Amino acid sequence: MGWLADETGLDKCAANYTPLTPLSGLIRAADVFADEPAMVYGMHCVTYAEYYKRCTRLASGLTALGVTPGDVVATIIPNLPPQAEAHFGVPACGAVLNTINTRLDVATVSYILGHGGAKVLLVDSQFIDLAENAIAALDGPKPTLIECPDPQAGFEASGRHRTYEDLLTSADPDFEWILPQDEWESIALNYTSGTTGHPKGVVCHHRGAYLSAMGQVISWRITLQPVYLTIVPLFHCNGWCHTWMMPMVGGTVVCCRDITAKAIFDAIADEGVTHFGGAPIVLNALINAPEGDRREFSQTVEVFTAGAPPAPSTLSQIEPMGFNVTQVYGLTETYGPGTESLWLPQWDRLEGDERAAVKARQGVAMPFLDRVTVMDDAMADVPRDAASRGEIMFRGNGVMKGYFKNPEATAEAFSGGYFHSGDIAVMHPDGHVQIADRAKDIIISGGENISSVEVENALMAHEAVSLCAVVAKPDDKWGEVPCAFVELKQGRSVTEADLIAFVRSRLAGFKTPKQIVFEELPKTSTGKIQKFELRKRVADL
Repeated sequence: MGWLADETGLDKCAANYTPLTPLSGLIRAADVFADEPAMVYGMHCVTYAEYYKRCTRLASGLTALGVTPGDVVATIIPNLPPQAEAHFGVPACGAVLNTINTRLDVATVSYILGHGGAKVLLVDSQFIDLAENAIAALDGPKPTLIECPDPQAGFEASGRHRTYEDLLTSADPDFEWILPQDEWESIALNYTSGTTGHPKGVVCHHRGAYLSAMGQVISWRITLQPVYLTIVPLFHCNGWCHTWMMPMVGGTVVCCRDITAKAIFDAIADEGVTHFGGAPIVLNALINAPEGDRREFSQTVEVFTAGAPPAPSTLSQIEPMGFNVTQVYGLTETYGPGTESLWLPQWDRLEGDERAAVKARQGVAMPFLDRVTVMDDAMADVPRDAASRGEIMFRGNGVMKGYFKNPEATAEAFSGGYFHSGDIAVMHPDGHVQIADRAKDIIISGGENISSVEVENALMAHEAVSLCAVVAKPDDKWGEVPCAFVELKQGRSVTEADLIAFVRSRLAGFKTPKQIVFEELPKTSTGKIQKFELRKRVADL
């Protein structure tokens, strides 16, 4: 046994062990960065000392409402100060945070409130009718509703409910935070955007949230006091854990209610934004922004992009504008980003399309994950040949606890000792993963597999195309064929025949779309194109 035999008495104690939690970041920041700006939203600007006090009052106020450790507190709030404060104030009273997508329908919100068992619901005034109707539809216990007005955006209090500021004002500013006794304790309950049936509740723990936040500091190469613009909705994987990350580095969170190209350019120019995350649709909005919406800025803005594989043409256009883009990839089940397109020195010589093609890969495991790989049906790693396909698998501390009240789905997701992503990918010789497609998005035409992502990338290379999505269309001869839905850039035009010919010049004939529909694409609030809606649409063509 060697020296290990002499470890008698070397046990965990208060001096050498505390459970990991992202709450510790704000506790430290309130001291270390006390007078530095923590949060900015229009005229609302608070220091870290004030931020900590507001989160403390929220924890106290929720406790006074009867919230006890393990209870669920839900929110329906855009990227505003109360939503960011909930990420600390809710777990600071021992509760579990359930951030709900603001664009969901009444029935789905009601299901989430009932399934999660929310005891309190914090709601922005814009969505008060949605919340009231969802609560009314509940059969069981109903959560207490606290209203969060936003006068800066013209959303005044309805007068029907106690307000968020009233809750904070009446609370104890010296409330003692209830920190986790075990880092496996739950910190968040996030519901996936299910396309069929009910969404699944992803349960996240304090350890994973802490390690994801800390690990992304490394992956994003963040130095002290960045200025972060909240574009990724805080109801989506808790904003990729970035709100928990900012106090660790003394960063300033710039809140943004409405995500437009003008709002982003204004924040970069006026607030000195240095970092933001967003889906490729956000990058396309900046690329295609009219001249009147653009602003000059001197800093290089670091961008994490995820949500869908960005087209190389998007990456090649956005970087000369002053943005350095790192593609990341993950799922709600992995706390958001789990891989990074890690840039290596040997690629510094690459330019234009070659550089963009490398950056378009999903990359390697972030530091807080043990392993990310691509496996075949027998759970064996596929060859690193950039051609053999398999499913992306995750293992490590950055993986969810499981699906709430759904042991069958949890067991299926974790079969074989890995989390199964459902994404089909190849592995490059250098170990970088690159998505070929979602398993459900592969098009099988005449026995040949067609990657919808590959066809979309070809379409995006056309100068008139702003956004596109490719889905399978039933075909009597081939079984199914590619059908493309395309949004054109403002003021640009192209015919169906010319666009098909453009793709044919880049891809094999069987991969080219057999029909192109020009229309606005349905999107989620996070910027993802809703392919399930397009599959319904294609049935009517």
